[in-house]
Amino acid sequence: MPDSCDSFIVEPLFSPPLTDPENALLKALEDPIGSLPIRNIIQPTDHVGIIFNDITRPTPNSLILHTILQELSAIIPRDHITLFNALGTHRFNTTEELHQILDDELIDNYQIIQNNAFDPASQIHLGTTKRGNEILLNRDLWDCDVKILTGFIEPHFFAGFSGGGKAIMPGMAGLATILGNHSPEMIADPDATWGITWGNPIWEEIHEIALMVKRKFLVNVTLNKNKEITGIFCGDLDEAHSRGCEFVKKVSLVPVNELFDIVITTNSGYPLDINLYQSVKGMSAAAQIVKQGGTIIIATECQDGIPEHGMYGNLLNLYRHPEELLDNVLKFESPCLDQWQVQKQAMIQKKADIYVYSDGLTDRQIRSAMLLPCRSIEATLVELIEKYGPQARICVLPEGPQTIPIG
Repeated sequence: MPDSCDSFIVEPLFSPPLTDPENALLKALEDPIGSLPIRNIIQPTDHVGIIFNDITRPTPNSLILHTILQELSAIIPRDHITLFNALGTHRFNTTEELHQILDDELIDNYQIIQNNAFDPASQIHLGTTKRGNEILLNRDLWDCDVKILTGFIEPHFFAGFSGGGKAIMPGMAGLATILGNHSPEMIADPDATWGITWGNPIWEEIHEIALMVKRKFLVNVTLNKNKEITGIFCGDLDEAHSRGCEFVKKVSLVPVNELFDIVITTNSGYPLDINLYQSVKGMSAAAQIVKQGGTIIIATECQDGIPEHGMYGNLLNLYRHPEELLDNVLKFESPCLDQWQVQKQAMIQKKADIYVYSDGLTDRQIRSAMLLPCRSIEATLVELIEKYGPQARICVLPEGPQTIPIG
């Protein structure tokens, strides 16, 4: 890289891990935020549903679930507890993947239900939101007396932050509810973006739906780049999640004085970069600080490919260029599965070219997604510096979507 180029690394502040996360979690359950302790909420006759994240999230599910179950064991029998895999519209996790995110003891001793957003028979209709979207939630979860929402809080590219009510919606919701919440109009709203909750129509509707679920208790954690627990936020949905979001915002929000010609980003490693669909988040983080007409290079493994399931790849294949895709998405008569992801990608591509460096994708697959293949970041940089000139400004986002760069 020529010495004349201005190059910068933009990354979150590093948070040290908790020295004894299991004990810290027990204490958080005993002294929660804005709520009675979990043992005072549950009655001996109650049935409890515990929601956990799927393979696309690095949540330390086994540690969290075992600690919660330790608290519940003195109150209710094991067969009164069901574990719910919050899939949203993601595919079912395979047996092998369930063994990656849970341990054998959990799998062998508890009923596990994977949410099927595509099966109306598994859902209960609860009316409509203030915006007129249908509310369909998993019936088995709804029938539980107490719902425990687990997960981890990170910046999110259109819901503001993850965690909180997202365990309910989209995690345990029906397809119509997810499509309505992720509609083209909602995705296009300028406040449906990184780090915004109140005022963000997507987050506000998620919050509205989550509040319909009674007798709920939140157990959210925050993680550093090593996937170690840095904070625990248990208790009332609003108060605990808000506290966690503020913690993440202090760590992840990084002011940037000038925009960049070239931004090199990641999707923060496995499992967050499991496929290209998920990797749009890393592209979106880079888009916050790239110049109009600039270039984004994303390094992402994509061991699950495009992927083959869902409509993301199919939608990308329907159009010749991002502008055509974006125009047509906004004209859809009704929301379509995965439209939100191609819409966000096309919005980014209106601003910048996107190169993809990936061991899990062929050049043909990358081009089929209307993106540019990169087999050497160094060689691509040389070409781009020739394009933008020796004074090109270059930024590296090593943690991609874990960063909220503000230009």
